[in-house]
Amino acid sequence: MFVARWHVEARFGHKQNVVDLMRRWMEEIGSQVGTDKMNVQLLTGSIGAKEAVVEVNHSVESLAELEQFFDSISKIEAHKQWGKDLEPYVVSGSTYWNIYRIL
Repeated sequence: MFVARWHVEARFGHKQNVVDLMRRWMEEIGSQVGTDKMNVQLLTGSIGAKEAVVEVNHSVESLAELEQFFDSISKIEAHKQWGKDLEPYVVSGSTYWNIYRIL
C-alpha cells in the first residue's frame, strides 16, 4: 500500500482560496476517478511546517492504481480548468508529488 502526497504552497494571503479549490476538486473531479476509495485527506501546515503548505494524501493499493489515477485525471477537461483556476493562488514551482510506501 502507498500514500501519494501532492504538495502545494499557497501565496501569502491565499491559503483559504487554495483549500476551497482543493475541496472543490475532491468533490467534483476526484469523485469521477475513484478518490472516494482512496481515503483522501486534506492537510495544511501547522506546527513545524510552513503555514502556506496544503497537501492532499491519496491512499492506494499499488503503483498501478496510482498510474491509473494519473491517467484518468489527465483526460478530464474540468481538471485542466481547475489547474488554471488554482494557478493565481499558488507559488509557482511549489507543486510536487511524494510517494510513500506504508509498512
